[in-house]
Amino acid sequence: MGEGVARGVELVAWRRWAQQAAAAGGVPLAEVDWFLQAMTALDGLALRFETYAAEDSISLNVPLEILSQQWRRRVEERVPVQYLVGETRWRQFSLTVSPAVLIPRPETELMVEIVSQALERSPLREILRRGDWADLGTGSGAIALALANCFPQARVNAVDVSAAAIAIAQHNADRAGLSRQIQFHQGSWFEPLAGQQGLAGMVSNPPYIPHRTVLTLQPEVTQHEPHLALDGGDDGLDCIRHLVQTAPQYLQPGGLWLVETMAGQTEAVAALLRSQGQYEKISVHRDLAGHQRFVLAHRRKM
Repeated sequence: MGEGVARGVELVAWRRWAQQAAAAGGVPLAEVDWFLQAMTALDGLALRFETYAAEDSISLNVPLEILSQQWRRRVEERVPVQYLVGETRWRQFSLTVSPAVLIPRPETELMVEIVSQALERSPLREILRRGDWADLGTGSGAIALALANCFPQARVNAVDVSAAAIAIAQHNADRAGLSRQIQFHQGSWFEPLAGQQGLAGMVSNPPYIPHRTVLTLQPEVTQHEPHLALDGGDDGLDCIRHLVQTAPQYLQPGGLWLVETMAGQTEAVAALLRSQGQYEKISVHRDLAGHQRFVLAHRRKM
C-alpha cells in the first residue's frame, strides 16, 4: 500500500472532515485522534491544538486517499478502528489484532490483578508463581502475555482452537519478547494439554454471550469480531460448564481457576463450581464499571 505524505493544512482539513463524519455516523469523536496517532507520528496534544498545521510534510502510514477510505469503513461499515490500524494497546503491550481475534477489552486487564492478589493470599504462592499456567481461548495472546510478564519464572500454555488466532498470539509474544516463556497449542480447551497435570492455574475469557444475544450487540462486534469467540450457547454458559468440569483433572490442589463472564452470570457460575465439588474459596469480582464480571476458585486440596 505504501506510505504517504500530507501538508499540515491538509491533515487539519482531513481531521475536521473525519470528525464531522464520525459525529454524523455515531462514532466517538475521540477515535479520530486515536486513528491519526496510529497512522502518523503525531501525538494527542499536537492533534488537539493543531500545532502541526504549518508543517510542510507529515508522514502517513498510507496515502491520504487510503486514509479516507479506511475512515469511511469505520463510519459506514462499522469496522472497529483497532482492526483498521491492525493493533491495540492493552496493559503495557501493543498487540496486533485482526478479525481473527477479539479486540482485548480494558475489563480483561483486571484478570491478572485478581490472579496476583489471589496468589498473595495463597500459602502455595511461591510454588504457583513458578508453575505451569494455561490461558484457554488465548485469542490475541493478551492474557498469556500478561501472565508471563507478571510471573517471569512461570511457563504459560496459550491454547486456541483457531490457527489464525495462534499465529497472531505468537506474533504478539515475539513483539513483547516473551515467546520463550509461552508455549502455543492449537486445539479445544484442555485437549492439547492431555496428560499434563499439576497446572498452577487456568485463566480464560471464554465465549459467554447467549446465542440469541450475539446478533443484538453493537455492529462493530456482530459484523466484525469472530462469533466463535463470542457465542456461548443458549444461556452463554456452555464453554464455562466444560471448564468447570474438566479443570480439576489438570489443576494441582490449590491451583487457581478464573474466568470472565457476562454481567449477570457470576452467581450461576459460582453455583456450577460449588456443585462440581472439587473447588473451594469461590469468589466473585467486579469489573471497572462495578459489575460482577469474574469468578475465581481454587482446586480443592486433597
